Amino acid sequence: MSEPRPPLAEEPVDSDVDLHVPEQRAEFRPHAAPVIAAVAVGGAIGACGRYGAGLLWPTAAGAFPWTTLLVNAVGCAVIGVFMVLITDVFTAHRLLRPFFGTGVLGGFTTFSTYANDIRALIDGGHPRTALAYLALTLVAALAAVWAGATATRLLVTAARRPR
Repeated sequence: MSEPRPPLAEEPVDSDVDLHVPEQRAEFRPHAAPVIAAVAVGGAIGACGRYGAGLLWPTAAGAFPWTTLLVNAVGCAVIGVFMVLITDVFTAHRLLRPFFGTGVLGGFTTFSTYANDIRALIDGGHPRTALAYLALTLVAALAAVWAGATATRLLVTAARRPR
């Protein structure tokens, strides 16, 4: 019988680095600040975009939250495009992915609002609408990532073909 695993908090974050060893923990300090700043600035930009969409297209209480669904689907499509570009097309600066992928797109897409919308619909006596919204957002988000990535790969392949 094997020994029980230690609690998750006791496991190292990186298999090469043990955060319990001060010398190894210090490795992260010089590199962490720019990444955290990139995510924070990008997140602020993305959240402002999402907030603006909510102001332009507000959702009435009990109504289907089309704005949140659209924001999440658009954000997921852009994530699909972005991931193909930075993995297949060019080498990105080390802060681009944290800034744009995690920050801007993470701040723009809003799965916390999605969860709150579902709860509000259920609490407001609209369980069918909540269930439809739950399922439609999941399908739309996955389809948007796939469509964005697939379309970008097709365009990149076509652009690379000799003429």
